[in-house]
Amino acid sequence: MKLPDLSIITVNYNGINDTLVMIESVLSNLAQEVEIIVVDNGSLNDESALLKEKYPLVKAIRSSRNLGFAGGNNLGYKHSTGMYILFLNNDAILKDDTLRFLIETLNSNQRIAGVSPKILYNDELGRIQYAGYTELSSVTIRNKTIGNNEKDFGHYDITAPTAYLHGAAMLVKREVIEDVGMMPECYFLYYEEMDWSAQMKKAGYELMYEPRSVVYHNESSSTGKDSPLKIYYMTRNRLLYAWRNRCGLNRIISLIYLALIATSKDIVKFAVGLRFDLVKATFMGCFDFFRLQSVKIEEYD
Repeated sequence: MKLPDLSIITVNYNGINDTLVMIESVLSNLAQEVEIIVVDNGSLNDESALLKEKYPLVKAIRSSRNLGFAGGNNLGYKHSTGMYILFLNNDAILKDDTLRFLIETLNSNQRIAGVSPKILYNDELGRIQYAGYTELSSVTIRNKTIGNNEKDFGHYDITAPTAYLHGAAMLVKREVIEDVGMMPECYFLYYEEMDWSAQMKKAGYELMYEPRSVVYHNESSSTGKDSPLKIYYMTRNRLLYAWRNRCGLNRIISLIYLALIATSKDIVKFAVGLRFDLVKATFMGCFDFFRLQSVKIEEYD
């Protein structure tokens, strides 16, 4: 595989240390040259300047404002040349050269649009973060991450279809992106890869999980675990996903459940835990969804 065949795109937001580690892991473990693209997504300081100085061959692109996860990746995609596009979180790292198995699986069937590797938490416990996804419920917009928090004993080491790709590491064919379009930017953070996966499947493509390839991930380095930012977007974007991907009566039932039942349960849970910052984030996520719909409803119908 030559340089133009594989483009690795990552989005950096005030995370230069993570990004440097990720780049080093790619350079240290891949025998072949690849195109590495880093989008500095509105960081407080121009971290792209440091990247250009330290890695002249890396395409470091500066955005003056934060475009969100999808917007940042889409900007990187516009500067890419590869036949295969690997979207890799800046807090993910490689420890071997097994990315080649992603490409092998992607090329095994014309209808396969994308593939994600086994993703392990980057700690000493050997825990799985992702070994595939189940389908999102038609009403609750919840699903299961297969293998999450289980110790990796090799029991998920069979290549298999997955309902959704994982945003931390997903390899997609350029021709598929040209067919279905780039990631939806209306989410800003969380659920965009779920929606994008759903659009690929609606177009007749298949998605795969490939355990022979392994990526290690420091989850939520940029947003924090159960931070107000994360809770806000998770709340808002579940509703947005239901609006965009459910129809008719199913859509109405799902929105009512999410707005009245799921949101209320989360508010009570956070209030009991004295996390009033998360109570506010949950309420505002729900409120802003409906405010967004009242202003721009035609964009998502």
